[in-house]
Amino acid sequence: MAGRGPDLGRMFGARAGGGFMGLPQGDLDGFAGGVALIGAGACTSYASVGAYCMDGPAAIRAGGAAYAASLGHENFDLGGPVLPAGARVTDLGDLPQVDGEGEANRARIRDAVAAVLARGGVPVLLGGDDSVPLPMLEALTGREIWILQIDAHVDWRDAVEGERLGLSSTMRRASELPHVRGIVQVGQRGIGSARPGDRKDAEDWGVTFVPARAVVRDGIARALAAIPEGAEIAVCLDCDALDPAIMPAVIGRTAGGLGYWDVVDLVAGAAARGRIVAFDMVEFMPARDIDGQGALTAAQLLATVLGIVARQGQA
Repeated sequence: MAGRGPDLGRMFGARAGGGFMGLPQGDLDGFAGGVALIGAGACTSYASVGAYCMDGPAAIRAGGAAYAASLGHENFDLGGPVLPAGARVTDLGDLPQVDGEGEANRARIRDAVAAVLARGGVPVLLGGDDSVPLPMLEALTGREIWILQIDAHVDWRDAVEGERLGLSSTMRRASELPHVRGIVQVGQRGIGSARPGDRKDAEDWGVTFVPARAVVRDGIARALAAIPEGAEIAVCLDCDALDPAIMPAVIGRTAGGLGYWDVVDLVAGAAARGRIVAFDMVEFMPARDIDGQGALTAAQLLATVLGIVARQGQA
């Protein structure tokens, strides 16, 4: 881009077009298995903030544009190529989400995830506010799943502004799903919307909380040990789990966040502990980004997550 120095993508051989990092593009009708990348820019918005992450999927894809010819390159975050030989990863584009149409948005996400799962695939959602995970989790019915939520906030409010399915209630609503067997929540810090009663409700239900300060002090072993071996796991990653020094593109920047490697090791550890059956990356807010730093971090992290999921033998 003009004014930002040499074009790294051109040097690496990137060309315009294609999916994230040059992944093959497709649609749900033609999807035949593997990992499916799906953009979901909005879900259940609050009237006070609207669909503030609507452009998140496009911004994350743009963050990876310089590496659109690099899928066969070494990714030192994985110790091998970006994708292993034979991996099938397809960018299915963005769902048609509309601000204020929560019910329709949820249905589109739920139906898309269900279609991917029915073909033996692994859905990877790009959002989008933190209500995006709920319809994804609903679509996993028929399985016994564990949730690994990586987030600065706990999302256990019963309702905000009269809305029970919004971004502050995702984990409480998830706890009410009969197929959710356990929830491990990592990265909490600072002051959010949760009240002491919300935390107590979560702990009474059985949630394992590992706050960011505990991760800094003791690492991630306790979080991973709380997930049973062999579990089917849905990973819900909120970008504000990361420290704002590397992820400024969030609505509420809070000091003391997790580092890049904390998140990578949590996702890789979950894949080693059991099997990741669904993943979402949400609350990426392009309007709050600084010189594209957050988009670059999100794209690097997404590339690594895709490599981890593809290496599970599911793709």
